[in-house]
Amino acid sequence: MKTYAGGSWTGRDIALQGGGAAIDMKGVLAAPAFVDMHTHLDKGHIWPRAANPDGSFMGALTTVRADHANWSAEDLRARMSFSLKCAYAHGTRAIRTHLDSIPPQPDISWPLFDELRAKWAGRIDLQAVCLIGCDQFSEEGDFAHTADLVTRYGGVLGMVTYPVPDLKDRLLGFFRMATARGLAADFHVDETMDATSETLRLIAQTVIETGFDAPVTVGHCCSLSTQNETRALDTLDLVAKAGMNVVSLPMCNLYLQDRGTGTPRRRGVTLVHEMRDRGIPVAFASDNTRDPFYAYGDLDMLEVTRQATRIAHLDHSRTDWLDSFAHVPARICGFAQATADDLVIFRAREMTELLSRPHGDRIVLRGGRQIDTTLPDYSELDHLWETT
Repeated sequence: MKTYAGGSWTGRDIALQGGGAAIDMKGVLAAPAFVDMHTHLDKGHIWPRAANPDGSFMGALTTVRADHANWSAEDLRARMSFSLKCAYAHGTRAIRTHLDSIPPQPDISWPLFDELRAKWAGRIDLQAVCLIGCDQFSEEGDFAHTADLVTRYGGVLGMVTYPVPDLKDRLLGFFRMATARGLAADFHVDETMDATSETLRLIAQTVIETGFDAPVTVGHCCSLSTQNETRALDTLDLVAKAGMNVVSLPMCNLYLQDRGTGTPRRRGVTLVHEMRDRGIPVAFASDNTRDPFYAYGDLDMLEVTRQATRIAHLDHSRTDWLDSFAHVPARICGFAQATADDLVIFRAREMTELLSRPHGDRIVLRGGRQIDTTLPDYSELDHLWETT
């Protein structure tokens, strides 16, 4: 058996569970079913009615906020279901999604998420994280109600961090709320090329100071790539000491960061190699899909693998990077690990063949059975644009 990524992706043959005979796969590659641990199912596919006017981060933020008025349960159900169909057909078995949670949206989105989680049980395991800006945080009032919803629906407490004068106090309050409710934490962090944005450092220091012992995940961390190397690496030492997890979102960061009137110079990807060198768990994920934050994508983790390899130079380095698209995010989120019954099989004999094509002819096995990998047609969502 030819092995890639420390045993994650294999070629040549597959041994069946229960003592069955090995099946000769004629040299194809088989991957464990994917785990996509940072998505925004609630934003997905609003591009036809809410396109980013200039491709910038602020263009995305203001456009999404304006579109919130359309986010009824019916609208969310249609778009989120469409995204889940895509992810399932591509071979994803578990998803963590962020849910915009500015009132009154939480009382719409969280019950709807719970409905979809039950409907998709056995096909895609779902987990949700609330999402607000750190300047909207308080321990009382609206966010306390949101935190109660997160607890009721078994979610993760989340927040976007950026430099505000009292961020330390807000983080202390956030961790108090998470501790009281027994919740893990997941932050959007330093999604900017501004080297002075160091909220990642403050989060790590606060985790160490408080002894917060539930899982803490941070996503993006773009500003690390523009900081003085000594300072950036010292911050990563703190992240490692705090026992935090990182999820890198290279496709969305490449789309938004360093966008201006000319050619971009910087990729926006965080320091994933330096993180792994310090033992920090690193995962990669899809992030946004056909919305103002990222105009493209299809919740296809093979595409994420292909693009992350090129953007972050995962080739010609360590041999276990492919774990970051399945096993590592499963551990971070607390999803069960994939079994030999949940595989994605590609007609490729080695990695350059795998990463050179989209592989629309892949075979997806769930529970040992081949599933229908027909993707939904975009026309399924046309009724949403006709009524808004």
